[in-house]
Amino acid sequence: MSDGPLIVQSDRTVLLEVAHPEAENARHDIAVFAELERAPEHIHTYRITRLGLWNARAAGHSADEMLATLNRYSKFDVPQSVSIDIIETVGRYGRLVIERDDNGDLILRSDDEAAIREVSKAKRIAPLLTAQIRPDAFSVEPWARGQLKQELVKQGWPAEDLAGYTPGTPHDIALTDDWHLRDYQLRAIENFQTGGSGVVVLPCGAGKTLVGAGTMAAVGATTLILVTNTVSARQWRDELLRRTDLTADDIGEYSGQVKEIKPVTIATYQILTARRKGEYAHLSVLDALDWGLIVYDEVHLLPAPVFKLTADLQARRRLGLTATLVREDGRESDVFSLIGPKRYDAPWKEIEAQGYISPAECFEVRVDLPQDTRLEYAAAADNERYRLAATAPAKMDTVRRLVADHEGEQILIIAQYLDQIEELSTALGVPQLTGATPVNEREQLFQAFREGTIKVLVVSKVANFSVDLPDASVAIQVSGSFGSRQEEAQRLGRLLRPSTTGHTASFYTLVARDTVDQEFAQNRQRFLAEQGYSYTIIDAASLVNRAA
Repeated sequence: MSDGPLIVQSDRTVLLEVAHPEAENARHDIAVFAELERAPEHIHTYRITRLGLWNARAAGHSADEMLATLNRYSKFDVPQSVSIDIIETVGRYGRLVIERDDNGDLILRSDDEAAIREVSKAKRIAPLLTAQIRPDAFSVEPWARGQLKQELVKQGWPAEDLAGYTPGTPHDIALTDDWHLRDYQLRAIENFQTGGSGVVVLPCGAGKTLVGAGTMAAVGATTLILVTNTVSARQWRDELLRRTDLTADDIGEYSGQVKEIKPVTIATYQILTARRKGEYAHLSVLDALDWGLIVYDEVHLLPAPVFKLTADLQARRRLGLTATLVREDGRESDVFSLIGPKRYDAPWKEIEAQGYISPAECFEVRVDLPQDTRLEYAAAADNERYRLAATAPAKMDTVRRLVADHEGEQILIIAQYLDQIEELSTALGVPQLTGATPVNEREQLFQAFREGTIKVLVVSKVANFSVDLPDASVAIQVSGSFGSRQEEAQRLGRLLRPSTTGHTASFYTLVARDTVDQEFAQNRQRFLAEQGYSYTIIDAASLVNRAA
């Protein structure tokens, strides 16, 4: 028994005493393999999951290291059942291996004959295997590499894929010599190269695009980059032109506006999932060239059709880039099996401490619904309640107060509903940017914001992802996508890129008290709490009183 900040329970939950002097160190260390589930004021609850343990193992952490972390910080002895579960779960990773035999054919092999016999009899795995070629190995259907990994994960046997990758068409890419990769970026690239496929997790603003550029240089082959939208595609293009010796003739854009296939092609998820006569008309771009590398930007947003085709692309090197592995659709295991396991993960606060991303303070500002809206809310159907709470009239006065308090700073106001965005834009006399804004106009607005000629910009969720706004120092979230943790992380991420102002970033989320808005906010904040950010709760009335 010690005086540590953790209590490890037999159901694999871990309680963290937030006020304990060792809480921050413990939070940092257990985040490697445990996921935060609840984050109220005093006790945070983490859960140790199979996927979390396997991702940690793939990133180079052993079961002994994970148990040492729990034992170091635990107030009581770690339950024996938990210790055994961790050892056995971590030990399952890599017991089954997908590799090639001397003829180059795919096989599934294991030194554990009982394990390979067990999985070979599973209903969804047996059709993917062609024959037992020896007691410890089965031959695998040539097309089934991705699907086999998906099914093995579901059976609790994550395979290590050692079957290798096609080199792709060579295309030399060199980094320019007027900048250098940071240590953590070099480690991320090195870890990826060791595995050949997988995911690198870095905070917004920590240089995920540079990791992509460095990986492309290391691979030296034709590359397909998949991104969230056209603005992101053009930012990737500009960054590659600035950071590498690639020329404009080397880089193609494949989007709703342009259809170019070049040695480095940047395609949007939207165009890949666009249907024509019921078919995905543009998925062929994934096979258009002999790609040596496929980069999935914001991999946590990967659409289902791209997952499906990625199952057939297992012979290509695949790099996923993201700030969070959280997926609201629960398909983290598909990222693990089809893109690859987590190869590198840098905690947000660690990168902040090194000065590579801006420090930030988070605030939850609570407003009250007026009496008539409360009555309407009480009588409304569940699917209408969030809209009523998210568009509470008091939020407008609160936004005005916050904008006035931060006069002179670069301020993003973020909302979910188009009529709310229009109202905010009109009331404040500032530009708005939504999905309906033409791409060229979006780029002009973002550039004016970067240059400071526009100080306040009202945006929809189109600004959540892959938008580089380094001098934004204030974000006011008026409404969001229900309880989305990934969205909360991305919106704070708009403020974390290193800026020239030296401001500590301020992230405000406006919440209607005693409504589903407040419940969703608690869920949205879980990921940021896991990264070490805490929310100060402010009553909106105090802001209004200060304005009087």
